[in-house]
Amino acid sequence: MKNLYFLILFALIISCKNTVKETVVKTEVEEQTEKKSILLDTFKYKPNAKPVISVHRGGKSIKNYPENCLETLQYVHDSIPAIYEIDVAKTKDGKLVLLHDNTLERTTTGTGKLTNYTYNELKAFNLEDDFGNETTFKIPLFSKVLNWAKTNNVVLTVDIKRSVALEQVIDEIRKEQAEDVCVIITYDLKQSQKAYNYAPEFLLSVSARNEKELDWLIHSNIPTENMLAFTGTRLSANEFYKKVHSYGIKTILGTLGNLDNQAAAKGDKMYQEWREKGIDIFATDRPFATAKALNITK
Repeated sequence: MKNLYFLILFALIISCKNTVKETVVKTEVEEQTEKKSILLDTFKYKPNAKPVISVHRGGKSIKNYPENCLETLQYVHDSIPAIYEIDVAKTKDGKLVLLHDNTLERTTTGTGKLTNYTYNELKAFNLEDDFGNETTFKIPLFSKVLNWAKTNNVVLTVDIKRSVALEQVIDEIRKEQAEDVCVIITYDLKQSQKAYNYAPEFLLSVSARNEKELDWLIHSNIPTENMLAFTGTRLSANEFYKKVHSYGIKTILGTLGNLDNQAAAKGDKMYQEWREKGIDIFATDRPFATAKALNITK
């Protein structure tokens, strides 16, 4: 009887410990996700707010300054106010770094797939600019870029490459406590829902290129306060931008590529025309020209 009493007491103690442990874990998770990024409010659509420049790949076609390069981010940041789209990939040893391509040839002095190299092995290579000029700059760690963004109060829009899981990128951002400087880029409703379910505290760039995609998003489980609407790389009707705004969502237009080329050929005043159509954020390969056209200065 005495042994039975002690067995029951032991079982109760273990049960209590497990309950306390589960409560602590649950509380930690709840605290982590309930603390919403300040970007949900900062990037909420407000009439007459100033336009924003999003620098594609952290800066392209800048002589001696490669894309997805920490030194390039600093160079652009010293000149104009902007946010920065960056590409995050994974090395052979699981380190998160900035690189757009699966291979090294186009943007570095290295060759072959990124996933064939450890981060320490990548240090042997230098980054090259879009004109093939070799620099002394190296492929940066994502964590270093996150800390640079925090220090400089700069917003990053994070494009997650296929070599790395969304969860790993989110975990790295949380680890560096950089939720307030990061927007997660998604490309379809399924990706958007996955990102929101895993990280409801984050602001998401969601694909809303037409009425159908916008309707999917509005009727999803994702709150509109978590959305920035990427409306594609082509212009839509003014009424479509007004509809996006009616939900309190800012619009992003990808002027990178064709529209940037149009502006370069026909005049940078086109950026102001697009602004008047209802564009809030300009994702561009021509950040300096766009900033000048829209009168965006430090």
